[in-house]
Amino acid sequence: MLGARQRYAPGMKTRNLLVTGLVAASLSTAVTAQAAEEKEQEIKASDVPAAVQTAADNQAKGAKILRWEKEGDNYEAVVAKKNGKEIGIKFNADGKFLSKHSESKEHQEKKY
Repeated sequence: MLGARQRYAPGMKTRNLLVTGLVAASLSTAVTAQAAEEKEQEIKASDVPAAVQTAADNQAKGAKILRWEKEGDNYEAVVAKKNGKEIGIKFNADGKFLSKHSESKEHQEKKY
């Protein structure tokens, strides 16, 4: 009996180490993503490159740009839509469009 237990023990240890490693990796990814989001800073429109401002005006399609945020090397225009909702439109420093997202959803995620 003791011999059988010794044969299976290394497999259990390997599985436990694998599960622990996967959990640790997923937690560190979540923390890194949250830390990146928290590094956004509100900036003045005068600090935004002209190419980014032009691209944002084109993407906003007449909607009002409420504020600007800098996230790492990228810029985000927070725009008020006609329905009252706010969206964030991200650009790189050259004015290339990167993505759009709902600002209300982004801030709800940060609360948890």
